[in-house]
Amino acid sequence: MKVGIVGATGYGGLELIRFLHNHSAVEQIELFTSSEEGVIFSSKFGHLVQIADTPLQKIDHDVLAQYDVVFASTPSGVTSELLPPLVGKGPKLIDLSGDFRLKDPTSYETWYGKKAAPFTSLQQSVYGLTEWNSEAIRQATLIANPGCYPTAVLLSLLPLLKEQLIDPNFLVIDAKSGISGAGNKPSQTTHFSEANENFSIYKMNTHQHIPEIEQAISIFAHVDTTITFNTHLVPMTRGILATTYAPVLPGITEAQLVACLQTTYEKHPFVRIVTDSNSLATNRVKGSNYCDILVKVDSRTNRATIVSVIDNLVKGAAGQAIQNMNVQFDLPQTTGLDVVPFFI
Repeated sequence: MKVGIVGATGYGGLELIRFLHNHSAVEQIELFTSSEEGVIFSSKFGHLVQIADTPLQKIDHDVLAQYDVVFASTPSGVTSELLPPLVGKGPKLIDLSGDFRLKDPTSYETWYGKKAAPFTSLQQSVYGLTEWNSEAIRQATLIANPGCYPTAVLLSLLPLLKEQLIDPNFLVIDAKSGISGAGNKPSQTTHFSEANENFSIYKMNTHQHIPEIEQAISIFAHVDTTITFNTHLVPMTRGILATTYAPVLPGITEAQLVACLQTTYEKHPFVRIVTDSNSLATNRVKGSNYCDILVKVDSRTNRATIVSVIDNLVKGAAGQAIQNMNVQFDLPQTTGLDVVPFFI
């Protein structure tokens, strides 16, 4: 396959290059930019010398239309204009930004504060939560790759909500992310002296992933709910740990919750159900496309604590995007992604 990457200079783009370079079905990778045309990519990222020793190309729709797959790893608000002209023109389009995730343009404009993509394109897009939407992904031209937080949250909650094991009306989600989730543009919040030895909450009750999570719960678990969702910045580079607190419905046991998760994901290679809390940590999935999930029930309060961990740059971005590409081309989902986590 011939693959194009728009926005390759971001962290998500770098991870796409890392995995696609070792993908058996990918023959050619070309990199595109809106502002650094002609710059040799490896001069910006020396670790890619001899791997991406090529100039960045100007974004050109006629050129992009010749590729088998185009990944867009750009800030929100870019692909809403960039990708619609390419829909149906040849390449499979996989968008890692949030521009095509929300079906309601008004909701997008409210939560993102930017102009929404054309309504037709929003309706054409397919939500790329691989384990839950593979049949639609296989037929899709435009895939909206899920956000990093929603990936971690939804994989852990959807089976339990769909099987009516937990109360959907009282979902409290406490999520924490490494600094790479903010992208590679420096800011006061991500400056070393601000983030180091610090732990902070951000976008309190206003995170743009809230409507995405609620929309996906409605679509896949057939439950309409509103969630309490808050995010925190942890002084580490990679990783997300999402903890959800939910009342267990009458008569439901911890064993049933665990069995539900195990049954749901027994044929999905990248979701691992953990039963020992000492075995759940972000460094168990770092650099990999795995999502590890743990559930425990507090018999005193009859509330479930549901925890999931992912690498925000891989399962939360580039890895899931490639997993979706594999589905589209009828390749094993593990192709190019079957790597051992970094751990340290």
